[in-house]
Amino acid sequence: MHQRLPDGERRPSPLAHASSTRSLTVRAAALACAAASLAAGPQQAKALDGCLVLLCLAAPNWHAIPQCVPPIHQLFHDLRRGRPFPTCDMAGPGNSSNHRWASAPAFCPPQYTHEVSGESGTEYVCDYSGAISVQVDGQLWSRTWWNRGDSVTEFTDAAKAGLQEWNTRFDEDLARWKASQPPEAPSCDC
Repeated sequence: MHQRLPDGERRPSPLAHASSTRSLTVRAAALACAAASLAAGPQQAKALDGCLVLLCLAAPNWHAIPQCVPPIHQLFHDLRRGRPFPTCDMAGPGNSSNHRWASAPAFCPPQYTHEVSGESGTEYVCDYSGAISVQVDGQLWSRTWWNRGDSVTEFTDAAKAGLQEWNTRFDEDLARWKASQPPEAPSCDC
């Protein structure tokens, strides 16, 4: 989105500039937090920084930010071990994150839900162990579905409108799943 200037030069639209600024702010804040924690030196059994976790999970693609990869992997490890989800006291009103365990089919995206025949009938399983929801300004921003070796982030429409780019794997997986579904039978008003 660009606005044309009289001399033919292009200037980013206010929305594009705002989303670019937000993206850069998220990255800069994540880098600053990571640098501060590294500057403190090695510490014994240091708890995860909930603010860094929140910033990384709100980023367009935490996998692409080297300073985010170790703490997010540690977060997944800690959650698997039953440790509590870290908090961020400095997040400000309306900005938070929380964890919830996946439960198919009710709390698992359809593209990651599978039916398994068991002794007691059909059971549903989810490819992911849990989901971390991030709220920005009181609204759901993203949900990162995770398991031991993988994660995928579902961005809301509000997040997509505020970001110039984001990791699209969730959307691509959903589109593939929808394309693989049999067509709905026409309804009959008999």
